[in-house]
Amino acid sequence: MPNSVPPSPKHARWPVIPEDDVPEQPKAPPQSPSPWAWLNIWKDTTRSETDLLLFSTAFKLLLFPSYRSTDFEVHRNWLAITYSLPISQWYYDTTSEWTLDYPPFFAYFEKLLSIPASFIDPGITHLRNVNYDAWSVVAYQRTTVMLTELILGLALLRFTRGAVAPFRQRILSASLFLHPGFLIIDHIHFQYNGFMFGILLWSILMARDGKKLASGVLFAVLLNFKHIYIYLAPAYFVYLLRSYCMSPSGDILPTRFISLANAVILVFAASFGPFISMGQLPQLLSRLFPFTRGLNHAYWAPNAWALLTAADRVLLRLVRWSGMNVTVHEQGITSTSRGLVGDTVFAVIPNIKPIHTFIITIAFQMLFLVKLWRAPNYKSFVTALTLCGYSSYMFGWHVHEKAVLLIIVPLRRSLLAADSYAYFKTYMIASIAGIFSLFPLLFTPAETLLKIVYSLVWGVMVLRPLYKQVYEFPASLPWVLLEQLENAYLAGFALLQAFVLVFPTLSGEKPEVEFLPLMMTSVYCATGLAWAFIRLSIIYLKQQY
Repeated sequence: MPNSVPPSPKHARWPVIPEDDVPEQPKAPPQSPSPWAWLNIWKDTTRSETDLLLFSTAFKLLLFPSYRSTDFEVHRNWLAITYSLPISQWYYDTTSEWTLDYPPFFAYFEKLLSIPASFIDPGITHLRNVNYDAWSVVAYQRTTVMLTELILGLALLRFTRGAVAPFRQRILSASLFLHPGFLIIDHIHFQYNGFMFGILLWSILMARDGKKLASGVLFAVLLNFKHIYIYLAPAYFVYLLRSYCMSPSGDILPTRFISLANAVILVFAASFGPFISMGQLPQLLSRLFPFTRGLNHAYWAPNAWALLTAADRVLLRLVRWSGMNVTVHEQGITSTSRGLVGDTVFAVIPNIKPIHTFIITIAFQMLFLVKLWRAPNYKSFVTALTLCGYSSYMFGWHVHEKAVLLIIVPLRRSLLAADSYAYFKTYMIASIAGIFSLFPLLFTPAETLLKIVYSLVWGVMVLRPLYKQVYEFPASLPWVLLEQLENAYLAGFALLQAFVLVFPTLSGEKPEVEFLPLMMTSVYCATGLAWAFIRLSIIYLKQQY
């Protein structure tokens, strides 16, 4: 592991970055700005920032006719549910297989979007208009993604203002707004991650600026938009409790604790209150947490369970070849190789249950939460936040491949990705593996060249400048060898992509090996993400804050 401590000022090629952009407890609290002051950010944009927004908008407009996943119909159906039905039926409707399974704030959000949709094209909000794909609905839904993503853009502009290292911060902010992950998932595959990660970044920004009550409230709002962010909740709980609700000596500050508790309760009351009053909480929770789904999500999410699934495949072949007297579960012979969403049953390895994933995830998170409790400053918080999301991604139950953004986005904030070469190399491995793991989402030939070229251009424009600024030559021969192994792994993605492209021709599209490229992509990306997780964990646990 390369040394994670930034070089001393004497030898540093660039100024050493302080631990926090803003002190945790400034001597003179800044004056509270107007509630609408954040709108002035747009007035202060530079020419390059405006050009970036225009380029991004034009490029995303060109993607309107591109591939759309079933998620597009999911959200159109949610528009129809919230527009056509009374609120009492939202979480009971089964007209379509794509039932409403996001928290209430997102349902209210869909209701808001459904009102203009009904004027643009009434067919969009017809409940039984399943798989409606008129150009009007395509243009409307893709436009809503672009407009709501401006929340992310505002947060990134605010991060740039007053940054200690403005050049690096501009690179990080621009790269995140143009990130291939958002392009693939939101603007082609179709979701609203940019909007929700914008809320997350506003919450992190409030923590950076010392406005911790606002940070907690914004995170509570985010949880009620999409419950996947509950993976980050332990880090928020420890950080706000330790740094906002307690004095440096460890005494509880009752006024602050009550203020935070009341604010969070009010947010959840506004979200869940109507459904609790109707006695629908059990039904709503059953939609949010469907534990009947399998361990793996279509064999795609590159996490620890993808590696374990691959190991089970190898052990099965070894048992058959050697004739060892080992019990083989017949159901597991076909279960883990289908490439479909369903229950995962191993052939040789004991099966994993939801309780196992929960215990393992909590155990890893506790390592980082103890460190955060002892060092409750902003930089420690962002790193622990990233690692909590990372732990859930690596060991959670039925993790979606799209959840890799929970790793990449927080790690890229607050200059962590450019804080030192150790942080940067960790981010580089996680980012490249994470982006590549999303490629199978776009499996149609029309998008193949787009996703490859765009990701390569993004990497050259973003990773190379940061690499030049933070590079440190390895301190000893073992680190030199480790550096070469990591570089060889990253170069291997070119070979893997070549294999994925030529495999259909080589295999003749035989059904028995149909999902081999998907499995190899999952395993290869999981290897890099697992190593990056180990890397980041060691850096954080050893770092002095």
